Amino acid sequence: MNRTEFIKSMKSAPAKQWDIIITGGGATGLGIAIDAASRGYKTLLLEQADFAKGTSSRSTKLVHGGVRYLAQGDIALVREALYERGLLLNNAPHLAHNQQFIIPHYNWWQGPFYTIGLKIYDLLSGRLSLGSSSHISKKEVLSRLPNIQPKGLKGGIVYHDGQFDDARLAINMAQTAAENGAVLLNYFKVNGLLKQADGRVSGVTATDLETGESFQLAARTVINATGVFVDEILQLDNPGARPMVRPSQGVHLVLDASFLQGSSAIMIPKTSDGRVLFAVPWHNKVLLGTTDTPLDEHRMEPVALEKEINFILQTAAQYLAKPPARKDVLSVFAGLRPLAAPQKDTGSTKEISRSHKIIVAPSGLITITGGKWTTYRRMAEDTVEEAIRQGKLSPAACKTKGMHLHGYQKQPMAKAPLDVYGSDATLLQSIVSLQPALGERLHPRLPYIKAQVIWAVKHEMARTVEDTLARRLRALFLDAQAAIDMAPQVAALMAAELGRDEHWQEQQVRSFTDIAQQYLLAD
Repeated sequence: MNRTEFIKSMKSAPAKQWDIIITGGGATGLGIAIDAASRGYKTLLLEQADFAKGTSSRSTKLVHGGVRYLAQGDIALVREALYERGLLLNNAPHLAHNQQFIIPHYNWWQGPFYTIGLKIYDLLSGRLSLGSSSHISKKEVLSRLPNIQPKGLKGGIVYHDGQFDDARLAINMAQTAAENGAVLLNYFKVNGLLKQADGRVSGVTATDLETGESFQLAARTVINATGVFVDEILQLDNPGARPMVRPSQGVHLVLDASFLQGSSAIMIPKTSDGRVLFAVPWHNKVLLGTTDTPLDEHRMEPVALEKEINFILQTAAQYLAKPPARKDVLSVFAGLRPLAAPQKDTGSTKEISRSHKIIVAPSGLITITGGKWTTYRRMAEDTVEEAIRQGKLSPAACKTKGMHLHGYQKQPMAKAPLDVYGSDATLLQSIVSLQPALGERLHPRLPYIKAQVIWAVKHEMARTVEDTLARRLRALFLDAQAAIDMAPQVAALMAAELGRDEHWQEQQVRSFTDIAQQYLLAD
């Protein structure tokens, strides 16, 4: 994972034809890169910003089948997602783990209703089940969730799903793709498509956003895996093409762990707007979310709407004995879901399928849209199979079902914050042993140390302060003000590694602070 070396590799054979060029470095694109490279195809991935900058770092941090999709009758989607959930927990146990959820119920009929539904959920997970669901008493609910609202509480239903660190997993996926021979470049924007005389796509034109240098890159197949931005690539192929994506915004609030006071998560299956709300322990904080707001436009850094913030706070107050207020919110972040556009606009995204769709244009451009984090591996497998057909590539079998991702370690040997590095943690610890000053914390409210910044630059292609504080470390998502306070130290450490000057540091701190201000709530 070295950007300079990747660019050298790309330049060393300028006339090289790639088997597959992927545009988009989120969960879907990175999954495709792993699948394609592990089958032996010459694979290049280009991302206009940073890996997982968009949707893939802004999820609810759940690896799940989707209880709400079961209620909608989408059995096939739930079965597929539960199978993929099991594979992911097996292949990246250092980042994805079994999480207990409790559905508190305040009406007598909810107990048997949800218990029966979750027994079906258990059944669909088969041999990859994470544990059986069961009904528990009011006393037991209060024991496991000390801060749940006790008034009117009848009992609860326990079930199991997966939880993970999305951006950290994305980085490990990039490393896995690189280890299998893929070339991956962040801050590399695709701005045009190359075409043969017959109109078939034969590559891309792209610009290195750090240097301004432009490239023409030939490929047997081009895959559009840009999430909410797929329509922009489709427009390059066919100006005026019908939009394929209807973006939906989800907002999350982060609170201190005292608002949950337990290791179990809460799932509210039906809020006042028909949505699901989660309260999930994550990195010693509590994650509240999510909303589902249809949008007509989107941007790289989405902003939470006041109505979304208020909805989460008001809903949480109904179920938590210690209701959160605006002043308690440590960070608020918004993410966009690339939902496949409906044929008829109902003004709601609740019923839009989370199933993925693969579209092949007359030009041969392959677009993958829809889907969710949990099913990234299956989405990648299906997309590469289509790329083999379109590019007339020599067939090769998929190898990712049992492929361990970079950092694989059954049980983390290191304590937080190094636990998320899995097998890489020992290397980080050795850096601290050689330079004890790098073991110093960057901020008293968060566990992160200076060595992690060095590691992010040297081994994880962090190029900006935001890359480091938002996605290599999760500081921005956990405590936005602490992240702002850390920015000057992080800029100085990165500048020393990247060979940047004081002007770069100042610019980086200003740029990061501007972004981070959007993660803070005004009283």
